[in-house]
Amino acid sequence: MQTENKSNAEFIPQFQKAFYHPRYWGVWLGTGVMAALGYVPPRVRDPLLGKLGKLAGKYARSARRRAQINLLYCMPEVPEAERERIIDQMFATAPQSMVLMAEVACRTPAKVQDRIHWHGREVLDTLHAEGKNIILLVPHGWAIDIPAMLLAAEGKPVAGMFHNQSNPLVDYLWNSVRLRFGGKLHARNDGIKPFISSVRKGFWGYYLPDQDHGAEHSEFVDFFATYKATLPAVGRLMKVCRASIVPLFPVYNAAESRLDIHIRPPMDDLADADDPYIARRMNEEVENVVRPNPEQYTWILKLLKTRRPGEKEPYSRDELYPKKKR
Repeated sequence: MQTENKSNAEFIPQFQKAFYHPRYWGVWLGTGVMAALGYVPPRVRDPLLGKLGKLAGKYARSARRRAQINLLYCMPEVPEAERERIIDQMFATAPQSMVLMAEVACRTPAKVQDRIHWHGREVLDTLHAEGKNIILLVPHGWAIDIPAMLLAAEGKPVAGMFHNQSNPLVDYLWNSVRLRFGGKLHARNDGIKPFISSVRKGFWGYYLPDQDHGAEHSEFVDFFATYKATLPAVGRLMKVCRASIVPLFPVYNAAESRLDIHIRPPMDDLADADDPYIARRMNEEVENVVRPNPEQYTWILKLLKTRRPGEKEPYSRDELYPKKKR
């Protein structure tokens, strides 16, 4: 991990000479292809990327199985054929969103502004005008980093937390892109305090509510048709940061080559709530933004890894979508 130790534990991506080693050439090649695609008109590239994404999804067996299990648990009322269609569309959306991120990074935001539609932007503008601290509650969508980059390009200070990637070059490139227009990044390894410090100084917090942090300090609350170990952290963050919690979710519309950024009203009902209520409200907001566009969500994550005592982890249940033998 490349971190410059500052008083606020801010993460600074740093280039290493080792990145020239042949073992990284594949990453460089992939990065170059994505950057080049960023200059291809979206109406030309999106259909191609969608087909490639769906094809890759057929061969990414482990990732597809996780998505199948997640959707089986979360949306059992949806017919299996429709769930498979959602997964195919999810794999199509992934490269389309990633290349849009590359386009934003390699070109100027002005080049994509006519394809960015904010819905509910007045919520943020009003809070900002009132001098309120803001924490954006952003579920894991494939275009998750783009709204933060666009806000930073407008001059809004944005601070986010992240997990380091296992590949050092991928970690360097990805986080360099995230910081392309400014802002701050805080590694989760450094704890929550640096993030709190940034929000209290006026940075707009970028918080991901749907990660599985284990049973300790989490609440087991409803999540779609199942339940999830949910860390009710936004309640504490709201208080210590004196911030408004605002849900946000980006949706990439490949048919129009457009990114729709949906902003919901502030979660003002959390101020005096207990942890189970806060955790459930967080999951409820995830459901509210994901249900209309389920293909935008990263169902490949191990969202349901932590279960109640005595219950088997879904991804280790061999009877669920048995792994094909080679």
